[in-house]
Amino acid sequence: IFCKQDAAYIESVLPAAITARVAVEAAHKDYWYKFVGLNGAIVGMDTFGESAPIKDLMNHFGFTVEKVVAAVEGVL
Repeated sequence: IFCKQDAAYIESVLPAAITARVAVEAAHKDYWYKFVGLNGAIVGMDTFGESAPIKDLMNHFGFTVEKVVAAVEGVL
């Protein structure tokens, strides 16, 4: 839906001048590259099919405060 919006709206949400972008997605991260750009970072998954308690899965896939903070610091 977002990509179908007009260019002015997209620019108002994701200004081209701001390149320090981070996306966090508890799913496959491929979709987010077009939004974070070449200078951005994504905390997301590259695989699937794991089974464990949710806390263990979040750690396994890197969804931790430390990982997100590191991603943000990496683009600043």
